Amino acid sequence: MMITFRLVRLIESHSEALASGLLYKVQNSTFTKAYAKVPPEELKERVHGIYQHLGDWLLGKKDVDIEKRYRAIGARRYQQSVPLNEVVWAIVLTRENLWEFLTWESGLDRPVEVFGELELLHLIGQFFDRAIFYASAGYELARQAERTALTPMAGSL
Repeated sequence: MMITFRLVRLIESHSEALASGLLYKVQNSTFTKAYAKVPPEELKERVHGIYQHLGDWLLGKKDVDIEKRYRAIGARRYQQSVPLNEVVWAIVLTRENLWEFLTWESGLDRPVEVFGELELLHLIGQFFDRAIFYASAGYELARQAERTALTPMAGSL
């Protein structure tokens, strides 16, 4: 578990650079073109917050905390007219950005270190799987709420 903490701290200490790198990837991906509608500082701030407090998100926060944050993100992206598939892809890019960083920066040699990294990758995978699910749910709820608000009440003219 000590290796996992060390790797989490490594990510947290490089959170600014990771967030900048992700912003670049999202802005230049052919799969996230609609993110041009999202203010870059908003996206970078949200991602920086995840990276900077990764230990809390992976080891301290409850599923309900992840649900609350990512339902709000999904709803916000719906309001910004970002298609759901692009929302999902941006979350995938966020996870891949972390994995790439760990691959290049961790410098693990011993088997116990590799197991620590695998444990961290497992925790990161679980976190981002939940993030995708809850962002999608928030997106769909926002879409449903908009449709309900636009639908005239039955029997009224």
